[in-house]
Amino acid sequence: MFKFHYSVKILTKLVKQDILLFMKTMQAAKAKAQFSSVLKDVMAGGEVALTYGKKQETVAVIIPFEDWKKNQKRVLGTLKEKMTVTFSDDWKVTDEELLYNS
Repeated sequence: MFKFHYSVKILTKLVKQDILLFMKTMQAAKAKAQFSSVLKDVMAGGEVALTYGKKQETVAVIIPFEDWKKNQKRVLGTLKEKMTVTFSDDWKVTDEELLYNS
């Protein structure tokens, strides 16, 4: 059984900042000084939250590119709430092919 030695105050602060307990958190200045190390952590599949300012609020999260790419959605623009588009898993076309080869 795991034992956590975090005070209620610290846990409340973590929940308010939407930080996962197991995500690495760094101050922006420290991340700048150790950027190669941060990139190695991210390339290994980790995520790094960056904090900034006097209150050390979380302002960004560095995640692996493949994770970011999976979360991107195509935007329909003016047709946003008027129609939907579904792409099958075996249909592959680049954005350039879709836009310029009609």
